[in-house]
Amino acid sequence: MTHTPTAARPQRDTAPGHRVTGLAQRLCGHHVSRSGGRTPKAALRRDIQGLRGLAVTLVVLAHAGVPYAPGGYAGVDVFFVISGFLITAGLLKEAEHTGSLSLRRFYARRAVRILPLATLVALVTMAGCRLFASKIRYTEFMHDALAGALYVMNIDLAVSGADYLNEDTAPSPFQHFWSLSVEEQFYLLWPVLLLASWKLIRRPALRALPLGALCLVSYVQGVQVAETSPSWAYFGPHTRLWELGAGSLLAFGAGAPARLPRGVSAAGTWLGLSGIAASAVLYDDDTPFPGHFALLPVLGAALVIAGGCRTSPSAASRLLAVRPAAWVGDLSYGWYLWHWPLLMIGPTALGRPAGTWLNLALCAVALLLARVSLHLVENPVRFRGPLRRKPTAAVAFGLCLSATVVSAALVAASFPPPISSAVRAPGLNEALTTAQDPRYRLTGLIATAATGLPRNLTPPLTDIKKKRSAVYRDGCHVNYTATRSPDCVYGDRTSDKVVVLYGDSHAAQWFPALEKLSRRYGWKLVSLTKSSCKTADITIVNGHRPYEACDTWRKEALKRIERLHPMLVVASSSEAGTSVRPLRDPLREWAAGYERVYRQLARAADHVAVLLDNPWPKDDPVECAASRPLRLRGCEPDQRDAVKDPTRREANRQGARRAGAAVVDPKPWLCPRSGGCPVAVGDTFVYRDESHLAETYVEALAPVLRQELRKPGLTGD
Repeated sequence: MTHTPTAARPQRDTAPGHRVTGLAQRLCGHHVSRSGGRTPKAALRRDIQGLRGLAVTLVVLAHAGVPYAPGGYAGVDVFFVISGFLITAGLLKEAEHTGSLSLRRFYARRAVRILPLATLVALVTMAGCRLFASKIRYTEFMHDALAGALYVMNIDLAVSGADYLNEDTAPSPFQHFWSLSVEEQFYLLWPVLLLASWKLIRRPALRALPLGALCLVSYVQGVQVAETSPSWAYFGPHTRLWELGAGSLLAFGAGAPARLPRGVSAAGTWLGLSGIAASAVLYDDDTPFPGHFALLPVLGAALVIAGGCRTSPSAASRLLAVRPAAWVGDLSYGWYLWHWPLLMIGPTALGRPAGTWLNLALCAVALLLARVSLHLVENPVRFRGPLRRKPTAAVAFGLCLSATVVSAALVAASFPPPISSAVRAPGLNEALTTAQDPRYRLTGLIATAATGLPRNLTPPLTDIKKKRSAVYRDGCHVNYTATRSPDCVYGDRTSDKVVVLYGDSHAAQWFPALEKLSRRYGWKLVSLTKSSCKTADITIVNGHRPYEACDTWRKEALKRIERLHPMLVVASSSEAGTSVRPLRDPLREWAAGYERVYRQLARAADHVAVLLDNPWPKDDPVECAASRPLRLRGCEPDQRDAVKDPTRREANRQGARRAGAAVVDPKPWLCPRSGGCPVAVGDTFVYRDESHLAETYVEALAPVLRQELRKPGLTGD
């Protein structure tokens, strides 16, 4: 996978950061004059505000779904460079003027600039979540509000993004706080490092060396991590530090660009703008970002900032400084903070599906809110005399604001919105375990499934997505980049009755049932599964590129199965996936691909059982059930539409039979003979998301699966 998953694929976004203090805005390195004991001042850089306006516009357009700016998320780099440059320039001026730095004043300025509006937006978003957002994810959203208030949102997203089962989860209304978290983590380190460098290194030209070394290490880390863990590459502070550092390094030498010839300066500015525009237009969600690709917007922003350092700016710098662009730049912080929660919650609140035009309308409302909040919240607090004169009071004020969000999030999480339920239902696990004919009993329960959520639903609806079987907890289901599975053995590890589970996540979903059977019957269970890696020997597309890691992993897994010589191999994979090369006869070619693999398995194992893909629900049944808990019929997929790919399904069946493998169709375990497939059977929910079965349901199906495996004597008894 070359893109970053949300939730784990992250929604590409960025904060324009905060607008820095007036001192830092009025700069270029050479525009400094001394006036007694006052802080040095310089000309206002309206072109930087215009650059900020351009960047936030690209971000908003990308989030709104405008097709011409899919890479607008590259604005994250632009804003990080701007922030690093302005903040560092201000710190350097203070150090030159006073001979030192006041960390207390620095954090006081940030507190009164960032926290008032961030607190307001967080509290309003929490209220919106309570009224309109997913009841299933309400507690998760309050956790996100807490993480945002503590400036660790990026860490949370990096961790959750590495979870395959969270990959298709919709982003959180608080996700946009991640970039503010990265900035604050950088500014916990950078002023201290700058102060130490200023005190310990006497030669001004060498004071940037520690930061330069950190930037180099961070850039290398970003490139390396992008290949192994895209979510950490995108959200990690260690992989983003170099972008803020690039702006900081530019501030150290800001006087040099001012001495460049006018033509060179103008060419650099136009080149920088072109680089930013190219990244917005050419990049998309499948670009392996940041990595090397982040160089384009980072260097583009640096060139634009450097080009505006001349006393007589070029046409490009004057273009950025025009009033509309600078006006948007003035509102960029508020526009960014307001637009994201409106996009996440607005369509649901209005009862309309999200779309480009609705999204643009919501973004326009966010711009209006930014204008209002600038005059009613940001400026009144920012320019309040006591807070400006007393850094300690300003820091305390900021801590109180953060504590307010933390307290509100903790209280709100303790009282989640209720989900209605109907009458009690029979216990599915007990009914199938004690039944003489589990399959017959299951058929009856499916036919009489309730139309409302059972009062005794086990586990509760809010916990279904949280459950993780051992293959996920132990890292046995490997990710997109892995080419080999770890040694994952369950059941009776000393048994000579070896059972192998092989395939993608639609094979891994059957692990709870097989593990239960392994413990009961003394099997040694070996799990070999990989994300989106089909059992068929056909190269598919992953992230717009050939999924070569899957092909390598498949060969290695088949060799391991040969060495194991198992009693039984249970193989399964999803019917989703696109072949890299066009197929003239998809049925024949997919059947041949399945057959090649199943023949290898048949030579290595005593028996092979191929589990066909399960029927897919429509949309997310858990979310649907939460919104209409007493009308579950509206959440049921019609079984005529529930087969993901009929051609692939038939090809899988044909390939298995030609190779002599047994074919097991799980459709009767989920659907009646006709009509819709229930989302709750007995006291158990059937699905965990848009394609996978819920783990509790699969575990309850263990007796039914045992019946199927005993039919042809697959388990040797």
